[in-house]
Amino acid sequence: MEDGYRQMYNLDFEGAHRTFEQWQREHPADPLGPVSDAAAYLFGEFDRLHILQSQFFVNDDSFRGMKKPAADPVVKQRFESDLAKGRQLADDILRRSPNDKDATFASVLRMGLHADYLSLIEERNLQALAEMKTGRALAEKLLAMDPHYYDAYLAVGVENYMLSLKPAPARWVLRMTGARTDKEEGIQKLTLTAQNGHYLQPFARLLLAVANLRDKKVEAARQLLSGLAREFPRNHLYAQELAKLR
Repeated sequence: MEDGYRQMYNLDFEGAHRTFEQWQREHPADPLGPVSDAAAYLFGEFDRLHILQSQFFVNDDSFRGMKKPAADPVVKQRFESDLAKGRQLADDILRRSPNDKDATFASVLRMGLHADYLSLIEERNLQALAEMKTGRALAEKLLAMDPHYYDAYLAVGVENYMLSLKPAPARWVLRMTGARTDKEEGIQKLTLTAQNGHYLQPFARLLLAVANLRDKKVEAARQLLSGLAREFPRNHLYAQELAKLR
């Protein structure tokens, strides 16, 4: 599983799929297998569509003027099939053992991936927000059981940080719906995953680099991107953004 995530962050998506498929053959009841395979499909689309560059590394006005390429319908079908399989496997476990931490985390990750697809690729922000809030609440339940399940902090951090970037009236409305919009809490939770996380640690480090760039903390962003570029040399995103800073 660890190998598959490293392949994914290094943009070797075919290798990641093979690794996750092998894991599923060897562990057919583990919901994290198909959910992780879904993550490889999502990050593959992020790379093909330049989602991370356009959404995170340009200012919001520039992004609104960009033409968005279309998503791949075949990838979407495979992504949703993986999510459905992961949901069924996790639900089977949680019916028998409601406090199973790994099955709960697989559900949190599934909801986060689906919210990312809805928001960043399809721009269905209301549906994404509902999924994000449900995933965050489940992550908080998991963290109440085990505060050291550091990957789960990402779900709390992403909701707080990303929604904190909205204009003040929008944040007020979001809070009225139960969403979390605390920027400092978001960064704190992202930092916990970036420092101590497992599968999601590199993604948390990337999001922290984005946060630092938006806050004009260029040196902190440079250090995070330099570490990612060394660790994942085939990922052109890290090198490209680092070159801009130089």
